[in-house]
Amino acid sequence: MQKNVNMPKISIIIPTLNEERYIQNCIDSILKSDYSREKMEILIIDGISSDKTRDIVKSYEQKYDFIKLIDNVQKIVPVAMNIGIKEAVGEYIIRLDAHASYPKEYFGKLIKWHQRLDADNVGAVIRTEVKHHTPKSIAIKKVLSSRFGVGNSDFRVGVDTPKEVDTVPFGCYKKEVFEKYGYYDERLVRNQDIELNKRIINNGGKIYLLPDIQCTYYARETLKDLAKNNYANGLWNILTAHYTGSLHSLSLRHFIPLLFVLSLLMPLLLSLWMPRLLWLSVFSLFSYSTLVIIITLKLRDKQTTLWDLVTTFLTLHLSYGVGSLVGMFQVAVKYIKGEK
Repeated sequence: MQKNVNMPKISIIIPTLNEERYIQNCIDSILKSDYSREKMEILIIDGISSDKTRDIVKSYEQKYDFIKLIDNVQKIVPVAMNIGIKEAVGEYIIRLDAHASYPKEYFGKLIKWHQRLDADNVGAVIRTEVKHHTPKSIAIKKVLSSRFGVGNSDFRVGVDTPKEVDTVPFGCYKKEVFEKYGYYDERLVRNQDIELNKRIINNGGKIYLLPDIQCTYYARETLKDLAKNNYANGLWNILTAHYTGSLHSLSLRHFIPLLFVLSLLMPLLLSLWMPRLLWLSVFSLFSYSTLVIIITLKLRDKQTTLWDLVTTFLTLHLSYGVGSLVGMFQVAVKYIKGEK
């Protein structure tokens, strides 16, 4: 284990809520780090989990004095992060996710690159994986690693050299960054990292994605869980724009599933008055399906099936787009009621 006394103190913050399937693997990967334990603290900010998450964390807390379980009665991630930041004693704040595991050199490389680049935030590439390998879970893994599935996110597809970007998934910040740019926006159940990073960029800060380090993110393994997660992502894209009063924290790729859903629904509704418009919906669905089949033929292997891949693409994009559509209706209702 690394014993470099010159390395700064780091505070690792992990928001959790009912993560019994993942939290042990996450903590174990941190404990295997080559970063000196004397120079780290692990703050697990839990939303009063109803499963075994708290019991698992408490078992580690009893063994290691640098692991601490803290309650988050409001349950949501931005509140958890703000609690952790204010509690942290480290010079650097590293935000982690319980759904992921991290290589032993992860923290040391984050800090070295942070100092070398004089950055406000640095982050690593995500490699998508699943804990249980079935045809369906493998399909989900492949779709979430595909540009057609998730867009042109550099942190999912990787970079060759340190690249200045608008966001990274699990950031490493100097603690003073939060005094300079503000804390997490507690109105945002989703997109809080994206919004914070955009705020940093818009105020002259620098964020870099690193080429030589990656973490492993464990995806949802059923279509139901995938749909639930991406419905919420789509919903909160719209609500984020509403609450912040700006689209600056989002990119075009966040709205493409919404445009796809609208291309199906709008002609369908208008065809009640102009029947020929129904063909626009048919054309949109046919074009999408043809493209999906072409892509899935390239992705398919012995581990999964064409059907699993096609249904996963459809589930991902439709649930995301429907979530955004519902978000639009919710915002419209808020405006009608005069709510902020």
